[in-house]
Amino acid sequence: RYNMALNLLSLVGVAYIWAYAVFQAVLARITIGDLALVFQAAQNSRASLAGLISSGGRVYENALFATRFFDLMDLDPQSVEGALAPPRADPPAALPARVERGIEFRNVSFKYPASDGLILDDVSFTIPAGKKVAIVGENGAGKTTLVKLVSRLYDPTQGSVLLDGRDLKDYDLRAYRCGVSVVYQDFFRYDLSAADNVGLGEVDAIGERERVESAAEKAGADDIIERLPNGYETILGKTFDEGVDLSGGEWQHLAIARAFMSDAQILILDEPTAAVDAFREHRLYEQFAEMAADKTVVFISHRFSTVRMADLIVVIENGRAIEVGSHEELMAREGKYAAMFSTQAARYR
Repeated sequence: RYNMALNLLSLVGVAYIWAYAVFQAVLARITIGDLALVFQAAQNSRASLAGLISSGGRVYENALFATRFFDLMDLDPQSVEGALAPPRADPPAALPARVERGIEFRNVSFKYPASDGLILDDVSFTIPAGKKVAIVGENGAGKTTLVKLVSRLYDPTQGSVLLDGRDLKDYDLRAYRCGVSVVYQDFFRYDLSAADNVGLGEVDAIGERERVESAAEKAGADDIIERLPNGYETILGKTFDEGVDLSGGEWQHLAIARAFMSDAQILILDEPTAAVDAFREHRLYEQFAEMAADKTVVFISHRFSTVRMADLIVVIENGRAIEVGSHEELMAREGKYAAMFSTQAARYR
């Protein structure tokens, strides 16, 4: 509306100049050449004025963007709901060279930002160091939220998550995350070479071909890569013309291979084998158990043939940890876990 008003005003101004010039020409006060010159000058002036006004509008708009940018830079992170708390210790506590006691959830409750309902409600259990822990439960029970708290993508709304007896907030965030390797079900697909897709699991070692190939072999991705036109140098995805796309299960194998690249003490697997058949999944978890013999592994799976391999099983229902124990202990208890296991096992009889 503002631009329309300016355009209308400029048109009226030009029309007035033209009318006045024509009047002067009729009275023989200016020549026809002068009249043409006035017409051209008026039109050029109108175009220049429109350009100046337009440039001023863009400057004003960019100034508004700049103001918002600096407002964002000046924003206190702690004023944003759901923001991670800064380290409570100054300087932050050093990450243990080796996890000795494990990870403890102590009266943890959590709700996502801008949400009223609790996803986790007063959850307490311990993930012992060096053990393989499975988290099971129905969809929406809060399993993925638990592993997000372990990887410190979020902080608990109430309660604490502790590593070797210290709150995760005491550790430097970057150092802690370097000690955690995560494979989520909705993993990322990098439109890079197959070697780089695996090597990104440990960026500092991305150029070590022997280590990359070893990780791919452990994840069962080596046969997939070897079938590609240029092997490990094949560009994947459709971003580039020469890129080769993979199936969902093949991309998952590469994502799992990234986890085998990592030297992290804590491995988190959030249903990373959802698109892999049961036999491959079982073999992959066996390889994980072998590779991570001295590491702490937390995994989520709906296949109980895999879950029973865990040293400890945590059953989550409606945001609460209702059962914790080994497969044998939970089966003897004849509770929720035993019911879920028996229901799934009955399908294979």
